[in-house]
Amino acid sequence: MSILPNLMWLRSFETTARLGSFTAAAEELSLTQAAVSTHIRNLESQLGHALFLRSTRKLALTEIGKAYLPSVRKAIDELSLSTAGLFGARQSGTVTLRAPISTTVLVVAPQLPTFLEEHPTIKVRLLSAIWAETVLETEVDIDVRLGIGKWPDGHADLLARDTIIPACAPLHAEAIDTPETLLETPLIHILGFEDHWDRFFERCGLERPKGQRRVTVDTTLAAVELAAAGAGVALILERAAIRLEEVGRLKIPLDIRIPLGQDHYLVERDHAARTRPEVETVKDWLRTILT
Repeated sequence: MSILPNLMWLRSFETTARLGSFTAAAEELSLTQAAVSTHIRNLESQLGHALFLRSTRKLALTEIGKAYLPSVRKAIDELSLSTAGLFGARQSGTVTLRAPISTTVLVVAPQLPTFLEEHPTIKVRLLSAIWAETVLETEVDIDVRLGIGKWPDGHADLLARDTIIPACAPLHAEAIDTPETLLETPLIHILGFEDHWDRFFERCGLERPKGQRRVTVDTTLAAVELAAAGAGVALILERAAIRLEEVGRLKIPLDIRIPLGQDHYLVERDHAARTRPEVETVKDWLRTILT
């Protein structure tokens, strides 16, 4: 009997291999980091081989993982192409944009109504990672990713160099007037970005106390909600913090920013040529709001 692994396990494997991180894969697939890790472990158990080399600093494919990845990617792409061919092409005039869930919710969605008013003939299907498992790769017109600009399945064009900045509830902002104040303030920590606060304090010439109180979450969206609720200070995308300050949800207490460590890229898959005028229009708009 042939071995046919669970498709969800294979998608978790392909996404983790492409993004180089369980956390990033979980973000794209709208799963928890634990769920993605479980999928990989189940797949490895069924196959009887380790697919990843795991360490505290780096996640890398094993030799057999490297050999397996092209077959998995080809199978997913062929299934996508076959489905699209049998069941029809995308609706004319509709642009499908996929982006990390935090970027979708905090940056793209708030500005999308204005774009649609200015371009009434363009229809946009905006996808966050929530629906990643139901979307075929061939249905994605524009693929925005967060990373270091290297993906094996496509060419990456830089959209923006991203910075992060402290943000908190407006009522608590007055008490945070110097970086030293943060040494006694609850900090909101985001899994997968363990070095953010350390780098921030290093930028300020300070050392963060090891026993400092903090809340840990697994998404930027949760960090924003906790900060707005007064649970502490979060380091979030500067452009998102500025918008949330404008609408009164958050306040930027200190004008100190550091590089995110990852940036937003527009990724063109190797086999895809996006030439429809409406697609190019949306790309141009993305460059303006993400720059």
